[in-house]
Amino acid sequence: MERREFLGSTLMAGAAWMTSVSTDAASTFPESSPAAFPYAEWTLDRFQESMTRGELTSVQLTRAYLERIRTVDARPGGVNSVIELNPEAEALALALDRERAAQGPRGPLHGIPVLLKDNCDTGDRMQTTAGSLALVGTPASRDSEVARRLRAAGVVVLGKTNLSEWANFRSGRSISGWSGRGGLTRNPYALDRSAAGSSTGSGAAVSANFAAVTIGTETDGSIVAPANYCGIVGFKPTLGWVSRAGIIPIAASQDTAGPMTRTVTDAALMLSVLVGSDPRDPATAEAPRLTVEDVRRPLRPDALRGVRVGVVCASFPEHPVFSPVWNRALEALREAGAELVDPVALPVPGELREAEFEVMLYEFKAGVNAYLAMRGEGVPVKSLAHVIAFNQRNADRELALFGQETLMRAEAKGPLTDEAYLKARERCRRLSRAEGIDAAMKEARVEVLVAPSGGVAHMLDLVLGDRWFAGSSTMAAVAGYPNCTVPCGEARGLPLGLSFFGRAGSDPQILGFAFAFEQVTRARRAPEFLATAGKA
Repeated sequence: MERREFLGSTLMAGAAWMTSVSTDAASTFPESSPAAFPYAEWTLDRFQESMTRGELTSVQLTRAYLERIRTVDARPGGVNSVIELNPEAEALALALDRERAAQGPRGPLHGIPVLLKDNCDTGDRMQTTAGSLALVGTPASRDSEVARRLRAAGVVVLGKTNLSEWANFRSGRSISGWSGRGGLTRNPYALDRSAAGSSTGSGAAVSANFAAVTIGTETDGSIVAPANYCGIVGFKPTLGWVSRAGIIPIAASQDTAGPMTRTVTDAALMLSVLVGSDPRDPATAEAPRLTVEDVRRPLRPDALRGVRVGVVCASFPEHPVFSPVWNRALEALREAGAELVDPVALPVPGELREAEFEVMLYEFKAGVNAYLAMRGEGVPVKSLAHVIAFNQRNADRELALFGQETLMRAEAKGPLTDEAYLKARERCRRLSRAEGIDAAMKEARVEVLVAPSGGVAHMLDLVLGDRWFAGSSTMAAVAGYPNCTVPCGEARGLPLGLSFFGRAGSDPQILGFAFAFEQVTRARRAPEFLATAGKA
């Protein structure tokens, strides 16, 4: 089974879906270009410097983002990346401004508006639904650990972002960026293109400057793919570094939350807040404690000097539009001082893809049932079986574009003690770690691996669904190893990214390498909300 069949994506929703896919010249927003927004492309450091000097308050910034979301994101034919705004956002910002005046800032995120993917619980007035109408009910009673840590760092939780429903694990024919609750999210570079999934809204929103930074989650490609399509930095941490407590799951052996930002530095600063142990998630028992200094230290322009970098391109065929961009990215690595080992063989065997999907099916059923039990009376469904039945009863709103065969295959699985599951999980670990990334890096004697993150954003298609060119997320995703996508250029006006990945626990080092590359390329360009882009 190909990756697209189980991670694919998702598209369109509810009664309004037929109007929300139309894309024509009227969808271009010249008056809402990045230049029209005073805080476009600002970094966390710049926000803090301006607040420290008294030139900007959190209330002013929060109001500016709320207005931009209402006028650009939520307008007819717009990006549609935000699924819900926090009615308490301005009050939170005011309290944080008063705290800053009395005590000073808590850190680099104090007063910063942040959007969270709509699978992260927030103990406030907002819903947490994974985009599914089946989960609309009473808001969560407590924060996910990710939300708790962000609040402790002083952020303003601005709202929730749309996503591929159930994080792209409902159907092999789903369409990226669609959910029954949220509708379709579009790519801010070209509104007739996909923004990928499943962290579609988080990627599109931060790229379009609808928030300072956002939170996504990844099982296999759900941070990396939207980062590539939306021209941003996406970082998937080592499994077990960031708690999954209070996050609607797919697979416990691969799931993790991570930052989606416009710069590597902002991703590193976010990571310093997110990482840490949490009794609610036993996988984090040995998670490190990272300070701001711990993540800033590796961010040096010379971080790649003398470093052996393995180039993995086996799954990427030559392409007249994409290949020149990737070749220039390799030259940029050399310019930064890296010694390239090209190529490094790291194939993704069919056996691994099959085992990964088997593991996901088992762990999805177990994880969703446990999550729904934890939410209790807060949601109208109590199990995966109830979700499937809800969708069948509400087929006009949930199943109009594609089915739920993946949910049904997961429901048919037994407990996590089944021999089939245990064997598949063992194959995943062996093939991705000891016989995968670890073996490739040892044989090539390299400190990091790089690969194209994927092709450019494909056209939205409600009939045939997603059309992926290639991707490089699977090995790091299955292994649970860190992966950072950084913009590396454009093809016909659409972004392309380069992925840096390596051994477990090398997160700060990976970010350092990505930072050095970023300083040479400066490839990030803000989107202009064009109706269409050059065909690619």
